[in-house]
Amino acid sequence: MTALATAGTAEEGEPGVRTVGAGWACAALGVLLVAALAASVCLGSTRVPLDEVWSAVVRGVSGQEPAPGTQDLIVWRLRVPRALLAAVVGAGLGLVGTAVQALVRNPLADPYLLGISSGASLGAVSAIVLGAGAGGALGIGLSSAAFAGALASFALVWTFARRGGGFRPLRLVLAGVGIGQFLSGFTHYLVLQAGDEQRTHGALFWLMGSLGGAQWATLALPAAAVVAATAVLLARARALNAMLMGDETAASLGVDVTRLRRELFVATSLLTGVLVSVSGAIGFVGLMVPHACRMLVGGDHRRLLPVAALFGAVLLTVVDLVARTALPDQELPVGVVTSLIGAPTLLYLLDRRLERP
Repeated sequence: MTALATAGTAEEGEPGVRTVGAGWACAALGVLLVAALAASVCLGSTRVPLDEVWSAVVRGVSGQEPAPGTQDLIVWRLRVPRALLAAVVGAGLGLVGTAVQALVRNPLADPYLLGISSGASLGAVSAIVLGAGAGGALGIGLSSAAFAGALASFALVWTFARRGGGFRPLRLVLAGVGIGQFLSGFTHYLVLQAGDEQRTHGALFWLMGSLGGAQWATLALPAAAVVAATAVLLARARALNAMLMGDETAASLGVDVTRLRRELFVATSLLTGVLVSVSGAIGFVGLMVPHACRMLVGGDHRRLLPVAALFGAVLLTVVDLVARTALPDQELPVGVVTSLIGAPTLLYLLDRRLERP
């Protein structure tokens, strides 16, 4: 047990970078998250002073109706649920990215690059176009369809990556990119087959990534999924540390590699499906967050996972604020902003890996 407890902790972060304590990192990120949430609620096409925001939140929590002539409606029914959903989705993407990178032993992996988000998007768009989003033709909900698509795409990518025996992280990423592009093409085809303008608009929502449809009713499921995933991943943090050292080493330390990988495949696919069902496919968050957090607190997943959740929440809350306010009369899709940040990050990480012997 001692060997398993310390397995994988050698990856304490980037070479030459001093890490900080997880407690300090969580405290600092918690403060940043509160500030980001406050800014997200205050700022927008209509600016609301912080004292009015606080009054509206107090009235909303106490169950009072919005006061006449105030901006309670904007604050409580529109901006607060959207800011909270951004934080929840960001936390979930940070967790999924961290888990997937450990699972496949590739720091360039994330749900978007591995095709998991594309599969979830295909499932969600299929439900929308076929009328199953409200329990229609297929008899399943939007989240269930997204989960099924995410799990199927992950299984397909993994099967291709394992062909010929052995496991090659680069082959996995390339398989994910290829299969993800194929699924995206099929998804676009389904969008073109949508029978009416409303369904087409709904399908495009999932493709570009947006938090504009946030409501109080949409918060419960993703929040519960993130909490459950956090508990599951933290319980397996030591095993994830061992996985970084390779399957054989992990097995020698008492980890049932096959069972662990199966469990985490299901957990990450389920969480990705739930997140995509409420926000669409938002790329690169799961790639950037684990790298930044490893630089902060190192590679031990007992510290890395909670920090990644908080960092992801802060990042997506800020990104959503930028998407809403960057242009005066237009809102950018969140996925567009994360791609503008994430694509250069991916090229930088790839360049650094190629420079290493």
